[in-house]
Amino acid sequence: MKDTWSGRAGFILATIGSAVGLGSIWKFPYELGANGGAAFLLFYVAGLVLAIAPLMFAEFAIGRRGGADAAGSIQRLAAAHGARAQWAWVGVLGVVTGALILSFYSVIGGWTVAYAVETALEGLAREPGEVQARYAALLGDPLRMGAYHFLFMALAAAVVLRGVRGGIETSVHVLLPALVVLVLGMAVYWSVNGDFAATLRFLFKLDMSTFSARVALEALGLGFFSIGVGMGMMITYAAYAKPDISLRAVALWSLGGDTAISLLAGFAVFPLVFAHGLDPASGPGLVFVTLPLAFADMPFGLMAAVAFFVLLFVAALASTIAMVELIVALITRAFGWSRARAALVAATACASGGLASVFSFNLWSQWHPLAMLPAFAQATVFDLLDYLTSNILLPIGGLALALFAGWVLPASLMAEELSLGARGTRALRIALRYVAPLLISAVAIAPLAGY
Repeated sequence: MKDTWSGRAGFILATIGSAVGLGSIWKFPYELGANGGAAFLLFYVAGLVLAIAPLMFAEFAIGRRGGADAAGSIQRLAAAHGARAQWAWVGVLGVVTGALILSFYSVIGGWTVAYAVETALEGLAREPGEVQARYAALLGDPLRMGAYHFLFMALAAAVVLRGVRGGIETSVHVLLPALVVLVLGMAVYWSVNGDFAATLRFLFKLDMSTFSARVALEALGLGFFSIGVGMGMMITYAAYAKPDISLRAVALWSLGGDTAISLLAGFAVFPLVFAHGLDPASGPGLVFVTLPLAFADMPFGLMAAVAFFVLLFVAALASTIAMVELIVALITRAFGWSRARAALVAATACASGGLASVFSFNLWSQWHPLAMLPAFAQATVFDLLDYLTSNILLPIGGLALALFAGWVLPASLMAEELSLGARGTRALRIALRYVAPLLISAVAIAPLAGY
């Protein structure tokens, strides 16, 4: 690959951007509070140390040594070490998973654009019925929702087609600082003007009764799928890293940065939630229905509401850029296309496929493709895509990458690329061979076992 990051800072910002998304702004703090606070956080950090960091280390080492997209890097390293060429399908699976996630994730990204633009133009609704009506009107209008969905995807494609330095790196130098400023400013404001004490109790109260297998698995699952390991995005980004960049340092900064932003998001949202007696477990409705009502009841509420939806948009766009790049990197190598052509085709294909998710909220809202199965009797296409990627494809991809890195690649490769000593190399080897596969399998099997 000819494209490279200009330096470590750009690489770190891009990696954090790929991990920080809509889930970091709402889902992480909610899951933390709803599943035992401090107990959940302890399990989450344990998952980072035991499985997620080792997988990120492995993806970084594979990417820089392979020097190509996810499939190409794995294929090259498999050939170099006498393994079967079929290992490349692990990278292809990651790209397919990323494309499927992108098809419905960008629909929610479109909602953030819609709310930022329309709130700024129309102001805030002040009655519960009017707020709910606005939300229902957006979801019930396939043309309007589809237009915002395509606009959001077009913005991501416009960044990717400009290349690694001119597009992705330039964008994250703007997006990530903007995101941090927004989330930090809102966290400070609402910690002072909202119910800070209730937020502390919700997020960090240590309740020994919450130490359970279910809470541990929830924390591990959120960690696996919020950081972004298992798809090959980190392989693709690491392929652009120069030899003098410390992959280990970038991985640690990225994991720490994503977790810090996620925690800050809790203080940007929940002091407001508790101050207004709102339900923190109300899902998308919290962001698009109840919070706008709270904004309408505060000084400078319109400004705060627009800033909040811009924050959501920035978080969603940064992670979407990484998923588009995952696909574009494979297309440019496999077909020899220009970056611009690959970005346009990938974005158009994913956006077109995303219409199925758009229609899930209106035209196809009563269509349940797997209604014959009790567990999916009420699941729409959107619900099924979410389940397929989160509960099946991502665990398979993460497991396969751990096995490839732990059993196929020599320990010396990891030691050289990550600048590890003998003890660190041995610990990483154990984590990739045994610990990460065990934890990934537990997360994948848990729903089937009733946890």
